[in-house]
Amino acid sequence: MTEDLQFDWELSGSGWAHCRVADGSAELKNVVSYCTDALSDVLHGVIGLYGPTAVQRFSFDLEPAEARWVLRGRGADVDMAVYRFPDVSTSYDAPDEDGTLVWGSRQPRTVLGHAVMEAAQFVLRLHGEDGYLAKWVRYPFPVAALQDLRRLHLRHDGCARPHQPALV
Repeated sequence: MTEDLQFDWELSGSGWAHCRVADGSAELKNVVSYCTDALSDVLHGVIGLYGPTAVQRFSFDLEPAEARWVLRGRGADVDMAVYRFPDVSTSYDAPDEDGTLVWGSRQPRTVLGHAVMEAAQFVLRLHGEDGYLAKWVRYPFPVAALQDLRRLHLRHDGCARPHQPALV
């Protein structure tokens, strides 16, 4: 387990984003489509780790592939796995194991929560709500989800890293 998790989200063109996740061992990059509310799904997946459900799943549409993220809470840690399926239109009901494991890591929840929160705040600072919608097109910036993650992270994680001031 490493505690050097990096998570980046960068809007790139109309309806596309570059998502990068890395730890000290491996890196995964995906070009994500606006066919789903992907950044909101990430935020809600991490938020779910603060509740009673130990496993959170969300998917990115890579047109045509699917990148399915599976987050498993293990006490204060989270096992993260990303599975790739060749076609999102046919993999919806497929078990995780039918996909190809393309990245995995175990991280403290505080590290994951902090990394995702900071990445979303950076996107909001850079584009604002109007700019985000103009670039992402189908979905507005997930303000409420970012606020919820920030509140839960600050209340429950005891994170010692510096935190940017809230924008919303």
